[in-house]
Amino acid sequence: MKHTLSVLVEDESGALSRIAGLFARRGFNIHSLAVGLAEQEGQSRLTMVVEGDDETLQQMTKQLDKLVNVLQVLDLTRLPAVERELMLLKVSAPASQRSVILDLVQVFRAKVVDVADTALTLEVVGDPGKLVALEKLLTPYGILEIARTGKVALERASGVNTEMLKVSKSVGRFPA
Repeated sequence: MKHTLSVLVEDESGALSRIAGLFARRGFNIHSLAVGLAEQEGQSRLTMVVEGDDETLQQMTKQLDKLVNVLQVLDLTRLPAVERELMLLKVSAPASQRSVILDLVQVFRAKVVDVADTALTLEVVGDPGKLVALEKLLTPYGILEIARTGKVALERASGVNTEMLKVSKSVGRFPA
């Protein structure tokens, strides 16, 4: 199972290296990693997507907590959270196919950020599923390049789990 971890760290040289080393020593692959400044000066937030069972991830979380520069570790996997990712995608777009591609761009609320004679570069932001869906639809046209940021996520202050709302709507009722 994939887990999304939010790790708050002191913004010091070597903090990321120690965290990545901890996962590497235990044979864990980090599927996605996004790092940036956090809300407090001198702190950074890492959002990591890693794969493993619940028991192993609980052990890894405890070991992360023991690292000197780590201030907080939160497993967002089963918590209501907002998750987003940014993807830049360069797609082959000759004049004969350009209008079809632009229609898809509108449906996914993507932006055209560069136009060339035979290609378009798109920017799309959303949950990872949205990015995968757009990528699949554009594959037949010829994807030339992709760059993705990796997932960033925060726990929802509202506590509303939008995943539960999606399931409830598909069943035709809302949870009690």
